[in-house]
Amino acid sequence: MKRFTLALVALFFAVGAFAQDYKNSIGIRLGSGYYDIVSASFKTFISQPGALEFNVGFDTDKFGGDNFTNISFSGAYQHHFPIGNIEGFKWFVGGGAVLSNTFSDYDEVKGFNVGIFPTGGVDYKLKNAPFAFSADIRPTIHIVNGAGYYNGFYANGGVTARYVF
Repeated sequence: MKRFTLALVALFFAVGAFAQDYKNSIGIRLGSGYYDIVSASFKTFISQPGALEFNVGFDTDKFGGDNFTNISFSGAYQHHFPIGNIEGFKWFVGGGAVLSNTFSDYDEVKGFNVGIFPTGGVDYKLKNAPFAFSADIRPTIHIVNGAGYYNGFYANGGVTARYVF
């Protein structure tokens, strides 16, 4: 297992030596499921270090025996910093907001929600293929809490795979 882990790390850094930057990308984000378990993701760099990321997502679940569906829209600003000498591999920090609405016949879980979040993570663009990957954390604080099951804070995170164009 130790050899496999070391080989995987070596491969990751070797591939990183061949990465490059990009302007726009679109793909799928898999989240932790508090308001979006699957999202469409669009990211665009508005300056060399600055990017905007937008997500439209949904989640379906059960609460108290009743089904509910959550639709969300989030937007964030991210400021990117290089990681060592690995071209295309960057870490980022920023912040954003999420709007979500929960649909249900059960009054305890339906309603409109607004949250704000700081964000941080890593972003990696392959050089020889038009793909970018990222992982992030978004500890979200709900300032409008229409759905009763939200307790006000979630350490939401996710991973994203995008096609670069």
